[in-house]
Amino acid sequence: MEQPNWFEEVSKRKEELINETKRLLQIKSVLDEENISADAPLGLGVKEALNYMLALGEKDGFITKNVDHLAGHIEFGQGDELVGILCHVDVVPEGDGWSSDPFAAEIREGKIFARGAIDDKGPTMGAYFAMKIVKELGLPLQKRVRMIIGTDEESGWRCVTHYFKHEEMPSIGFAPDADFPIIYAEKGIADFDLVTHTPEGASEEMPSAEKLEVLCFQSGRRYNMVPDYANAVLHVAEAQSELVQKFEEFIAKNGLQGDYHVDNGDLILELKGISAHGMEPENGKNAGLYLAQFINENKPDAKAQNFFTFAANYFYHDSRGKGLGIAYSDDISGELTINVGKLSYEPVAGGRFGINLRYPVTHNIEETKERLEAFIEEKNLNYTISNFSDSKPHHVDEDHILIQTLKKVYEEQTGEKAELLAIGGGTYARSLESGVAFGPLFPDREDIAHQKDEYIYIEDLLKATAIYAQAIYELAK
Repeated sequence: MEQPNWFEEVSKRKEELINETKRLLQIKSVLDEENISADAPLGLGVKEALNYMLALGEKDGFITKNVDHLAGHIEFGQGDELVGILCHVDVVPEGDGWSSDPFAAEIREGKIFARGAIDDKGPTMGAYFAMKIVKELGLPLQKRVRMIIGTDEESGWRCVTHYFKHEEMPSIGFAPDADFPIIYAEKGIADFDLVTHTPEGASEEMPSAEKLEVLCFQSGRRYNMVPDYANAVLHVAEAQSELVQKFEEFIAKNGLQGDYHVDNGDLILELKGISAHGMEPENGKNAGLYLAQFINENKPDAKAQNFFTFAANYFYHDSRGKGLGIAYSDDISGELTINVGKLSYEPVAGGRFGINLRYPVTHNIEETKERLEAFIEEKNLNYTISNFSDSKPHHVDEDHILIQTLKKVYEEQTGEKAELLAIGGGTYARSLESGVAFGPLFPDREDIAHQKDEYIYIEDLLKATAIYAQAIYELAK
């Protein structure tokens, strides 16, 4: 059977695809655990986005199912085997500094600007229209095709964990939530906190005029984001203007933005960095670590010393774990990385670092955890590991039929060689027994997921949709 012209079929539906993408992007589907209920376990915005996709599928004649408001699916076709397309409709918080409303889905310069445009609402709608095209063309399939829609990908993956306890596991599938050509290896991801408590007997008094007392320090909201903002409340006994001058010199030297003001005699410092996805901390500037470094340079009080010295010695300009003695790399997926996504300190509560550690596919995370604990004990650093969670690495062999099929599709659609990639990011592909991440970011395009002014090129959305349509047909025929 001669295949359709996939891009031509997408072009016929261009206006509808763009409009539906915009409508989905305009829903603020950020995790909101302060406003949850039985039918909105992750907040009202997340619920609205899931319901929007399911209603769209129902309108277009697909079989749909809401799985306890944590996930859902949209399905068509016949057969015993199931092809899965794993997407998510939750997004990270918008952050600051946008050129337009992050949920307006404004179109300019041939791009749609919105939080979630590239991660993952734009690709989700592209994959949905790919399914719609295959269905509307009435092409003969031997397998069922199911889009599985998650709602907690950016946080704890409660959605797919719950989903696969109750629903069928696809025999093969892909997640449109990373890069083209094909991502066949994903690093392991461990989230945990390093917690310290104020040492007993720490001096209550300012040891000298040069010292400053840290009353509060805060930065970051997510383990998997490089924090772009940090603030500190400081009591400075003397030479407050001198410290402000040093702060201005520090931010200028490091190419950052900052501000300060005095409130009831206390000095408030604010620092703006550059946000980025936690899988590569070097793509951003961690505001929390920069501000911690500045405070450490200026000799904080005895209570705060441990926290700020630890940040300066083991995290500042060290995203590879060298200082902690846990650096590792392999030829498949590269280096271990550490993102310090959350930082907080108060004199009574003590300090806490929220760590997002991404480790190569050949790495043993339990050994690393033991090494880190031994290092902390040996150096008498007064830290404990808590809230440890781990998502194991994912790797599909190059000879697998899934890889070979997607390579064929990509090369036919683009005329370019389908190189196999490894990433530090974690996609829903790892929740499949045989799954890979497949687009939507084309080679040489800037990766702006989790950053301000996130966007997707409209032409890329159309191309990706055509690729997904052929991939669905080839995998299910």
